[in-house]
Parts: sequence; C-alpha cells; structure tokens
Amino acid sequence: MDLFEYNRSLRGNGDSPLAARMRPKTLEEFVGQEHIVGKDKLLYRAIKGDRISSVIFYGPPGTGKTTLAKIIANTTKSEFRQINATTAGIKDIKDVVADAKDRQGMYGTKTILFIDEIHRFNKTQQDALLPHVEDGTIILIGATTENPYFEVNKALVSRSVIFQLKPLEQKDIEKLLRWAIEDVERGMGAYQAEIDADALAFLADTANGDARTGLNALELAVLTTDKGKDGKLHITLPVAEECIQKRALNYDKNGDNHYDTISAFIKSMRGSDPDAALYYLAKMIYAGEDPKFIARRVVICASEDVGNADPHALQLAVAAMQAVNFIGLPEGRIPLAQAVTYVACAPKSNAAYLGINQALEDVKNIRIRTVPPHLKDAHYSGSKDMGNGLGYRYAHDYPNHYVKQQYLPDELSGKVYYDLSDSGVERRMKEHMKRLKDNT
Repeated sequence: MDLFEYNRSLRGNGDSPLAARMRPKTLEEFVGQEHIVGKDKLLYRAIKGDRISSVIFYGPPGTGKTTLAKIIANTTKSEFRQINATTAGIKDIKDVVADAKDRQGMYGTKTILFIDEIHRFNKTQQDALLPHVEDGTIILIGATTENPYFEVNKALVSRSVIFQLKPLEQKDIEKLLRWAIEDVERGMGAYQAEIDADALAFLADTANGDARTGLNALELAVLTTDKGKDGKLHITLPVAEECIQKRALNYDKNGDNHYDTISAFIKSMRGSDPDAALYYLAKMIYAGEDPKFIARRVVICASEDVGNADPHALQLAVAAMQAVNFIGLPEGRIPLAQAVTYVACAPKSNAAYLGINQALEDVKNIRIRTVPPHLKDAHYSGSKDMGNGLGYRYAHDYPNHYVKQQYLPDELSGKVYYDLSDSGVERRMKEHMKRLKDNT
C-alpha cells in the first residue's frame, strides 16, 4: 500500500459518489430481486450459510450484481478477490490462482474471485479460468449485463449457477432514495434535505429500474439546491426534473436489450399491434439507434410478414427508408411511423417467405437433372435440333392468358411452394388462380 492508498483508506468512502456509499453491505439492507434473494431462495441460503458455489449474475446496470458480490465478500470466510475484465488480463488471473493455491495448501482457505463485466474477457482469457474453476481452486462470481449463454464460455456457464437480476421496481428505488436522503453516516442526512412525494416518485420512475441512476440524480439535487428559510433543502418536482432531464434507458446497441427491443418491434408489427410497434420505434429513436437500421427492419417485415396480402406495404416501407436516408432525424421519425403503423395494420401473409425458404431447401437437397425441355431456350442456332422448346405452349395464345403445362422439373412435379393465404389481396389472387385452373 503506497502513501496515496493509505490516505484514501483513512478517509474511507466519504468522497465516493452517493451510489457507492449507499451500496448495501448485508442481505438485510439489499432491496429488490426477491425472486433470487428472498429468505426461502437458493442464493439467500447459500450466502447466509457461506456455501456459495460458482455463480454468474446477469442483468441490466444498477440492479445489484456488484452489490451481491460485495455482500458475499462481507459474509464469507473465504478469501475474496476482485478484478474487472475491462482492465485485467491472463497475468491477473494467474496471480489470483497462484495465491489461491497457496492459501488452500497452507490454511485450507477457499478463494472467491469476483470478475466484473466478465463478458469483456475474450475466449482465451475465459479458457484460462476454466481448469481452476473446475478443480475448485477458485469459486467464480461473474457479473455481466450481457446474456451469459451467448457471451461466456459454455464450459464456464455449465459449471456455474446463473442468476438473472431484473430492473428494480419503482417502489424499490423509492425505498433506496428515501434511505439515502435520511442516512446521516452514508447518505445525505447531514444536509437536512426533504423531498416531495411527487419528486421522489419522478426520480424513481425515471431511473427506469437502475438504482444508480436514481441515486446519482438525488445527490445532484441535494448538492445543487439552496436551503430554504427553514434551514432545510427542499427537493421539489422541478428540481428533480432538472437532475434527470432524460429517462435512463438500458439500451446498448451491441447488447441484449438492443436485440430484445428490435425483436419486440418486429413481433409487434407482425402481430398487428401498431401501438406497441410505435412504442418500440420511439424507444429505439430515443436511445439513438441508427434510423437506417430501423428502416431496413421495416422493409423486411413488410415483405416477410405482409407479403402479397398487401403489396403496397413494401412500397411504403421502401419509400420510408429512402425518406429517412434523405432527411435524417428528427423528421425521419414521421415517415418511419407512417410505414410502421401501415405494416402493423396491414393484412398478413408469410406465404412468399415460406415458399422461397422451401424452394431453397429443395435446390440444396434435391438433385435436378435438367430444366424441362419445352422450357429451354430455343433461340440459338441448333437448339431446336436438340429438342429445346418443342411442345412449349405460349400462355397468351389461350383464353385468360393461361394454359396448363409443366413448369417445374420432373423431380418436383406437382410441388407447391406458394400456398396463397386468405388474407387481403392474396385472397383475390388465390381466387383468381382457382378460376384459371377450374376453367381450363
């Protein structure tokens, strides 16, 4: 420990942000996540009994992942070590492992290694952990905002219990804020601040399930508000609104929430819910998503899910994509909203989408010898001598511009790829095709 670290330890955490000072130290102080730390739950029993095994905490920011690790550190008799995957490397892992082996050999003491943002470790770094987790040299606690089933080594996942943390309820954040404003030792109690009920509700709601966001806003409100004539700080709704001018969103363009949101957006359009589709559109725009990315998804949905039930949907979606590319945001939200609501409300058919998928499967898996001879090109010299085009019937020479003849290769004769639905325009197309075939 150098002089600077020594001085910092003497000061304690008084200079730390409010969110750090108010971090719960025991399970009794921990707020929310009852589904995993309720008194009858596995994690609660494991922490209380100091029988923690390798675990991975997965959830959005500000929901208690690091806090739970710190609580384990405060309650366990094992050696507790912590590294952050954004700055640590294989050398750090080796150092921890070497120390863990020494402690286990000399004192029989287990070592718990907490790795924050474990998804930031690359495959090689994660592989370096595996044998030591497997043989019990270290007990791993990982924290991640990304889905561990995608971002963490499958072998590590299989040797760990996954606990998913959810965004905190508004009532949970209100409880934390109220505690923070009253606590004299760790919170803002020395400032004699009072917060109006509507201001408290606003901060808790706007934090969007992230306790850290709410506490940061409360700290800013207290530190920037003058005392009233009664000698107290009054945190009113206007003060609270100034401290969180924009709702906190858990939206990482490369993370789970990005994919979850775009998935919900597409499924809302497919499910004919324009209100939900507009909400997810607004969420993506608000979070700074690339409008061209959004427009491309609308074009795909217009073709995949609406298809020929309303061919105009694809035209409108493509027009909206061109408009967004031309005018950008914020005005681009208007053609996007127009296209999104049209696609959501349009009649639906995925018949063309299913048809091309099945046709591609047959192209890949079925050996086709040749195109039917009567469909082959008969224009080049010598083609007719080879039988190309012989027997072909020109559709426009027949009533209704239709004549029955084989178009599919022999191996696929009679195969149906495009099974028209009874939705929208496609129903009229289906009726038209039936009339053609019945009248010839």
